[in-house]
Amino acid sequence: MTHSPVAQAPDSEWPEAWIMPNEIEDQKDMNKLDPNIPVTPSQMRELGIAFWKMDADSYTYPVKAIPWDPKDATDPKLMQIRDDRGYSYADIITVHPDHLPGYEEKVKSFFEEHIHDAEEIRYIVGGSGFFDVRNKEDKWIRVHIKKGDLMTLPEGIYHRFTVDESDMIHAMRLFIGQPVWTPFNRPCEDHPSRQKFVKMYLDEKKED
Repeated sequence: MTHSPVAQAPDSEWPEAWIMPNEIEDQKDMNKLDPNIPVTPSQMRELGIAFWKMDADSYTYPVKAIPWDPKDATDPKLMQIRDDRGYSYADIITVHPDHLPGYEEKVKSFFEEHIHDAEEIRYIVGGSGFFDVRNKEDKWIRVHIKKGDLMTLPEGIYHRFTVDESDMIHAMRLFIGQPVWTPFNRPCEDHPSRQKFVKMYLDEKKED
């Protein structure tokens, strides 16, 4: 008997997102324009972003586990998403001054604009932070992710990550097959993964 994939979260449960300035002083600030320009879940889905709201309060996860076997999941919803999407590897990290050596340097490095040659999957099991992604007009969208948020970014999308002013995020990283965390910093328009993203999500916009 086959089951239907876990439905993504309704719009009301998606994280808050907004257009942010190109130039900022502190990457950990909210960095909203005045007036604020909100970004809708529909606009995020058009960029290939997927989102599920999880129950992170009822299950416990280690502060750090590299790797962490996704077969050890006990949350039925996480187990089904794992199986639906073929996630066979996971690790768990805590980005916090007490748990990440070279914290400030690492946080700065995460904020370099880059792509990956695979989907990026993050389940936030504690804390909060920001994923910034480029929209179809090459403007920055800031997405405020918090405990219980499971979000995926498509292969080839320009993005960056930072903690917010709480200076703590506890996250599970999931992967299909052997993990490769290599970032390819912008510019990388000739990279096959970037070209794949452009073809899937941006070419239609250019033809308007």
